[in-house]
Amino acid sequence: MSNNETSMKRVAGASFVGALMEWYDFFLYGTASAIVLNKLFFPDLDPTVGTIAAFASFAIGFLARPLGGLVFGHFGDKVGRKSILVITLLLMGGSTFAIGLLPTYDSIGVWAPILLVALRLFQGFALGGEYGGASLLMIEHAPRKQRGFWGALLQSATPLGLLLASGTFTLVTLLPEAQFLAWGWRIPFIISIILLGVGTFIRFSVKETPAFQELKETGKEVRLPIVELFRAYPKSILIAFGARIGETVSFNLFNVFVISYVNTQLGLSSNVALTGVFVASAVAVVVSPLFGALSDRIGRKPVYLFGTSFLVLFAFPFFSLVNSGVAVIIYLAITLGYVLGTTALFSIQSVFFTEMFGTHVRYSGLSFVYQVSGIIGGFTPLIASSLLLWEGGVLYISLFLVCASLISLIATLFAKETFKKDISEIEKLKNEVHIVDEIKILKK
Repeated sequence: MSNNETSMKRVAGASFVGALMEWYDFFLYGTASAIVLNKLFFPDLDPTVGTIAAFASFAIGFLARPLGGLVFGHFGDKVGRKSILVITLLLMGGSTFAIGLLPTYDSIGVWAPILLVALRLFQGFALGGEYGGASLLMIEHAPRKQRGFWGALLQSATPLGLLLASGTFTLVTLLPEAQFLAWGWRIPFIISIILLGVGTFIRFSVKETPAFQELKETGKEVRLPIVELFRAYPKSILIAFGARIGETVSFNLFNVFVISYVNTQLGLSSNVALTGVFVASAVAVVVSPLFGALSDRIGRKPVYLFGTSFLVLFAFPFFSLVNSGVAVIIYLAITLGYVLGTTALFSIQSVFFTEMFGTHVRYSGLSFVYQVSGIIGGFTPLIASSLLLWEGGVLYISLFLVCASLISLIATLFAKETFKKDISEIEKLKNEVHIVDEIKILKK
């Protein structure tokens, strides 16, 4: 095995384990919001209103993500990808562990939801910096002809994190209800400390990315990456922002909102939807790298257009299948929507967006676009739950998904194909910094 192959596998392990832990933590809260947090932290509210309040606390984490993206993106473009990733991992893991130890409303009253929201804000702030850094650590190390595959392999940490979150919660819900509400729900949060330890240890073992090392060697880092980002890449920001919307809305409908919907609206056990999410996530873990490899062969745009088109066409059939009330059909609906729609987009999203920005602003660009657009996804369960209060609410939810997916489809049509782009060539990088003396050097 060559040194490059060994190095790439080490980088992949460091990126994957850390990302897995971060997404497990973040999705764990979403799953808990749909099942138990309304009962323990908002007990005085009507069940439907309590669920809305729990989803509101879930959405709060998405508000903190853009701030985290800006802060960690700035330092990631100034001091490097690796060191920032260790900080985000520790912050996320510590917040999740603390949620598992948090007293409930019955113990400390109104302070319980206040502390819960505060810890959710820390989670969101940490994840704001994690996504961009982990993606760049993998993609900037990867060979050009395999960037899609390696980037999608990292993205499979997301459905695997969802798989672990829904799986562990499914297991603890098997406890008698009294025990589950008393202490069982805490177990998935507390055991995240194991992933935190492993992920931190592995991340200390990898080197900085070649693209960022080249940037440091030229001495041409920009003083304020976010300012340069908006000056040099306004079109890329808008295209990536639009392309992201369909993915983030569909993700939170298929994996968070549906759990509450099946339980409160159809009167079925929450385990039915949890199992559906579990199955869909398991399939997505396998399929995600395949979408990435396909994008290395035919390009990013065709794969992305397939995913957005599928979401537009599947929005109405999805709820028709779920409303059947048949467990197997519900599993099928969640799996089809998540795998052929959301995963087709998410699997290549990081590499597609990475290739839109220069190295000197790439951490800031990827983090900003992903996290700001993610706010819409974070509020999706809240929006969908509120729409259910209207007559024919499911129809409006489907229209919401169609509109979000159409925005992504149109944005993708305006994007340039990027899968053959060299993202680490020094001459290209110097040209992107827009500094006159460097252009003169290139002409010589």
